[in-house]
Amino acid sequence: MSDIQTKTDVILIGAGIMSATLGTLLKELAPDWNITVFEKLDKAGEESSNEWNNAGTGHAALCELNYTVEKPDGSVDISKAINVNEQFQVSMQFWSYLVNSNLIRNPHDFIMPLPHVSMVQGEENVAFLKRRFEEMTKNPLFKGMEFSDEPEKLKEWIPLIMQDRPADEAIAATKIDTGTDVNFGALTRMLFEHLETQNVEINYKHSVEGIKRTKDGLWGVKVHDLDGCKMEYHTAKFVFLGAGGGSLELLQKTGIPEGKHIGGFPISGLFMVCNNQEVVEQHHAKVYGKAKVGAPPMSVPHLDTRYIDNKKSLLFGPFAGFSPKFLKNGSNMDLIASVKPHNITTLLAAGVKEMALTKYLIQQLMLSKEQRMQELREFIPNAKTEEWDIVVAGQRVQVIKDTEAGGKGTLQFGTEVVSAADGSVAALLGASPGASTAVHVMLEVINKCFPQHVKEWEAKIKEMIPSYGISLMQNPELLHEVHTSTAQILGLSKSESLEAAGHSVS
Repeated sequence: MSDIQTKTDVILIGAGIMSATLGTLLKELAPDWNITVFEKLDKAGEESSNEWNNAGTGHAALCELNYTVEKPDGSVDISKAINVNEQFQVSMQFWSYLVNSNLIRNPHDFIMPLPHVSMVQGEENVAFLKRRFEEMTKNPLFKGMEFSDEPEKLKEWIPLIMQDRPADEAIAATKIDTGTDVNFGALTRMLFEHLETQNVEINYKHSVEGIKRTKDGLWGVKVHDLDGCKMEYHTAKFVFLGAGGGSLELLQKTGIPEGKHIGGFPISGLFMVCNNQEVVEQHHAKVYGKAKVGAPPMSVPHLDTRYIDNKKSLLFGPFAGFSPKFLKNGSNMDLIASVKPHNITTLLAAGVKEMALTKYLIQQLMLSKEQRMQELREFIPNAKTEEWDIVVAGQRVQVIKDTEAGGKGTLQFGTEVVSAADGSVAALLGASPGASTAVHVMLEVINKCFPQHVKEWEAKIKEMIPSYGISLMQNPELLHEVHTSTAQILGLSKSESLEAAGHSVS
């Protein structure tokens, strides 16, 4: 151990959107607290939060069909869509507060308005989409959604997709104009730049090697300074593990009971990106389709307009793959190292139960570029192979744990917080909707880990998030106020967005 020892109030491990959000919230609620951040890489937002490592969708359940489940009687359950939408509204309010307070600037550098479209093919799917539309439009959260199965209307909405399509094909779509494209990499970097002005100590190229309880009840964190080639030892009252796929290993190192019997399964992703700007300009939406039978929820195909590096891009995917790494910049030993005596039966049970997923991943791994192009042509019938390149996206670690509903070794698709009973340490595990609901999830961390402060912080939280503790679905007037104010402050109304697009998009 080095002679370098420091004591702080809060340690955040990982410089992604989750740590950025929690750090920003805590600095607003408790400005006198000392916060220290450790990140293994040389800058913020380089793993899951990076704009090339995620879909960039502001997940509000406007177009993602996996959030609306068709029940055996044919009715559509939209309860998950409601939850996701309400959680995204929380993020929008917090981002608006930051912009309005001049804590971050130029919202068009991280968020752009973009129609969200659900598109299905085949008579059964068309009938499902119509039932989904009818159910969702009863709810004020989804006001403004339109449905059409008329080819001429669909040509207006999704011209690139409708080109050269058979006239007799059963196809339908819903469209809602209040969707967004979010550059979570840019937002993460903005938040950390802000935190640096608030005297938050951010240490890049610092790898956390160990974490354990000290005799006085604090957490001792052993850190390797990769540039200085030395070890450091830091203690804190509270530690947040926001290291993406690396959070599971750190959670296991804490030894807390809540971290036992949890495993992780890494899934990598690929996207196809269009290199012909003339084609890119013909599409302006995020268009989500329906996952194939037997495919996992994260495999929902979508054709996305993206705004990356001040340029309009067009991506299609994701295609799943497998790597034993838990991070894109991780080790091939990550998966093996995560297997412990306390979670091996959970992992083995998952292996038996998830044979369909294993088969799906093997099939995805074996796809050639031309086979991927065939899947793309279900969206763009005349797509040319030479106009599309393959990019490797980020790693996602799906949580495996024992649940009452699913039994032993249940694979979880979602975002999950695991915290110690005394609230002194918390870890963020899982994947989508992830970044989109970061503010809601970090408020959950605050409620779990700082219950003694929540009452005194409540007024400030409500200042930042006017709907805090209130269901927007059940309060249409507040919902309208929130929609109007966030659209104005974030520049998402049509006139403002067109003006910004003209200045920032080439």
